[in-house]
Amino acid sequence: MLWRTLARRFPVLAIRDFRLLLADRFLAPAAVAFSLVGVSFAVLDLTGSTTDLAYVLAAQIAPSLVFTLISGVIADRVPPQRVIIAANVVIAVSEGLLGVLVISGQARLWHMIVLETMTGVGMAVFYPASQALLPKIVPDSLLQQANAVSRLAMNGAQMGGAAVAGVVVAAFGPGWALAVCGIGLLGTIPMLLAIRATGLERTAGAGMIANLRDGWSEFVSHTWLWAVVVQFCVVLMAWYGGFMVLGPAVAKAELGGPTAWGAIAASEALGLIVGGVVSLRFTPRRPIRAVALIGALLAVSPLSLAMHWPLAAVCLAAVVLGASMEVMIVQWSVALARNVPAERLARVSAYDALGSVMAMPLGALIAGPIAEKIGLSPTQYGAAALIVVASALTLLSRQVRTMRATAGPAEDGREAAAASTPR
Repeated sequence: MLWRTLARRFPVLAIRDFRLLLADRFLAPAAVAFSLVGVSFAVLDLTGSTTDLAYVLAAQIAPSLVFTLISGVIADRVPPQRVIIAANVVIAVSEGLLGVLVISGQARLWHMIVLETMTGVGMAVFYPASQALLPKIVPDSLLQQANAVSRLAMNGAQMGGAAVAGVVVAAFGPGWALAVCGIGLLGTIPMLLAIRATGLERTAGAGMIANLRDGWSEFVSHTWLWAVVVQFCVVLMAWYGGFMVLGPAVAKAELGGPTAWGAIAASEALGLIVGGVVSLRFTPRRPIRAVALIGALLAVSPLSLAMHWPLAAVCLAAVVLGASMEVMIVQWSVALARNVPAERLARVSAYDALGSVMAMPLGALIAGPIAEKIGLSPTQYGAAALIVVASALTLLSRQVRTMRATAGPAEDGREAAAASTPR
């Protein structure tokens, strides 16, 4: 009875492949949440150095500079769920092996850097394929509902996983959290294998370079797209260094250690769930402007730690930010799916991912050493200021400010015309 009620309320649940994808998007984020907590405290327990933590987290992001683009081409030509399976296997093996090394007391810093580089390869391969898969299994009319429902499942799993991971790390150590991550990701493989989505027919004579060039042409033809990607290149660099790298050090020194960091991650995930519920119905009139403005709100993350807010206030801020970010992510995903041709979506998503994260390793590498020289709080104040400035500059673009929501694929010329038409 409950399932029938849900299916009537959310028609997308009637689609078999979507239900399988939904199961995967519950289990995989729950598993990855254990890694998010486990890796940081494994490094801090081993060396106690924010610089070493920066090296490890930079290694996790750096492979995106190469493998994201390759994945984008492949996921536009083969069933994207197969690409996701490969990504999950790589992450499961690297995180599981690191967990074994930590548990046995054999882990060294170079082990962590090498294995987190492998994890980064899996993450880089995953994103373009994930973006390309959903539009292949649901109709355009259900695309926003599908994005919102699937992300509700992902975020609920992340919230629960992060909270439990914090307890596991505090009680048993980070190695066990990493082992759980590996086992959980392997459990997603049967669900993904059962999805029937197919790839597109390969264009005769089109090689890797030609496909990348074609995707690049599509990417740069949309001003709103590349402008926001450039914004988030800077925003995520500052946020990653100021919050993700330095945050665990602040949590360990001032807030209570891994349980506090797990509580912050869980609070953000709770906010993502709230944002997912809002996204089921809410569509901003100018979604790209909303994306840029919400990007500016990320400054609150490092700012809350720099100002030494109590844990409860940091968690509350994480809930609000998580809700805002979820609305942003859903709107961005829908805008890409509706304004980029399906046969180029994975490649454009790859350029989106690459541009957004390409400076994150730099943020990780410089945040740790800078914090050791001038202190945690000054470094985090600087990160917050950089986020605000980058977002303000992005809003100077007229198309970012005025582009309206569309119901289907459109070229920039039509988008500009729609933006200039009075409502």
